[in-house]
Amino acid sequence: MHALRKIKSRAAVGSDIAEQRNRLPCDLRAVLTDPFFYLLALPAVTVLGLGKGGFAGIGMAAAPLLSLYIPPLQAAAILLPILLCQDAISVWTYRRDWDAWNVKVMTVGALIGLGAAWVFAAFVSDAAVRLIVGLIGVSFVLNAWFRRPKLVAPTVPRGIFWGATAGFTSTLIQAGAPPFSVFVLPQRLPKMTLVGTMTVFFALTNVMKVAPYLALGQFSTATLATSALLLPLAIATNFAGIWLVRVTPVETFYRIAYWLVLVISLALTSLGAAALVRG
Repeated sequence: MHALRKIKSRAAVGSDIAEQRNRLPCDLRAVLTDPFFYLLALPAVTVLGLGKGGFAGIGMAAAPLLSLYIPPLQAAAILLPILLCQDAISVWTYRRDWDAWNVKVMTVGALIGLGAAWVFAAFVSDAAVRLIVGLIGVSFVLNAWFRRPKLVAPTVPRGIFWGATAGFTSTLIQAGAPPFSVFVLPQRLPKMTLVGTMTVFFALTNVMKVAPYLALGQFSTATLATSALLLPLAIATNFAGIWLVRVTPVETFYRIAYWLVLVISLALTSLGAAALVRG
């Protein structure tokens, strides 16, 4: 009985923490009608569209941009309906250009990571997640550039692990690209296959995220209305990203992909470290 009371006490504390983390700094409707919010939201949706079009990693900047003004989970909830609409376009575009083995293995892992993020959303610091994701991305790029490792045959355990990591970080702060890249980029897949694989994997992950976001109370009439307002720009930049991927040479594409992962990972590391130092 004592152990049961202890577990209930921890759950209550976790619930309080979750409520504090997800509470907006002011009334939600006031925030979403503030012009300053859209100074962040418009560039966020632009990079999201380019990322969904195929420029791996750049879309990671969207949630952190919105998180400068509203809590990360609220930012993720505003972006998720937009992501689902973009996924429909991108999956259709790349429907013949994806690697089924990578998607299957990593999706199993993503389901595990999504479940972990759901359970621990009340206990995991957003700053700590940003810092960890950022360090993973930086380490990956520096290792690829300076150690120049030989191509490593992908394995099921590694695929599940990195898929779980991508699902976990994508659920919390929409930053699943670095863990995905750690596993897939070293395989040197053809450009269109790489883009298609990332597109299908994150489309499946985004669909799976609807249930935990609902359970965490992140959707509201105001957030859905804001998603609808931002959707036209998201769709336009989505098509722009698809066009840019098709006209970019393979080596240039990979160079851009690595630089994007590095820059965004450094930004996440800085944001996470600064937040932890502030306490």
